[in-house]
Amino acid sequence: MPNIAVIDKKGTKVDTLKLDDKVFSGKVNKPLLQQAITMYLANQRKGSASTKTMGEARGGGRKPWRQKGTGRARAGSRRSPLWRGGGITHGPKPKDWHYQLPKKMKRLALVSSLNAKINDETVVVIDNIKLDSHKTKELFDILKKLKLNTKKIVIMSQDSDDNLKRAAHNIEKVELVRFNDINAYQVIVNDGLLAERSALEKLEKELAKVV
Repeated sequence: MPNIAVIDKKGTKVDTLKLDDKVFSGKVNKPLLQQAITMYLANQRKGSASTKTMGEARGGGRKPWRQKGTGRARAGSRRSPLWRGGGITHGPKPKDWHYQLPKKMKRLALVSSLNAKINDETVVVIDNIKLDSHKTKELFDILKKLKLNTKKIVIMSQDSDDNLKRAAHNIEKVELVRFNDINAYQVIVNDGLLAERSALEKLEKELAKVV
C-alpha cells in the first residue's frame, strides 16, 4: 500500500496514512481524464449570445415606400437584414453546451486525477482543517505554515464547516469543496490538493467501489 504523511496545522508530521493501492495505484488514464476535463469545461460555457432575427427586430409595421415610381430599390420592411437596425441573418442564439459522462467514467477520471497529483507529490493530507473562527487570517496562516499560501489549491474537507467556508471565500487562489462533490477538473486545474484525512479516507472508500 502507498503511504502518505499526515501533518497538523503547523506542518508537523503526526501520522502516516496507508492508501488503498487498488485506488491509488499511480496509474493515470490520460484519454479518460481528457474526456472528463472537456466535459467540465463545456458545462461551464454560458451559451447566452443572442441576436434578433428579422421577425424579432423592432419596427417594420408598414412598407417604407411604394413599390414603384420612386427610383429606389424595392423595400418591404425596415426590419430587413440589409437595413441598419434590421434583423441579423444566421446570428448566434442561446445554446446549451451541457452534457454528462456516465457516473463511473467520472469517478474513474477522479481516480486518475488524484493519482496524477500524488505522482507529482502535490497532495498534502492534514489531520484536521476546522477553524476556531471565520477569519481569513487563521486559514491563511495555516496555508503559510504548510507553504501553500502562494499556490492555487483546492481544499477537500469532510463537512461543510461554516467558518472554513467563510474564510476560504476571501482567498482568491483557494477553492473549498466537500469530498463527495470534488471532481477531476478541480483536482487537475489546481497546483495542489489539501485534503482533510477523514475526507480522503471517505473518498477512498467511495472510489474503491468503481475501480
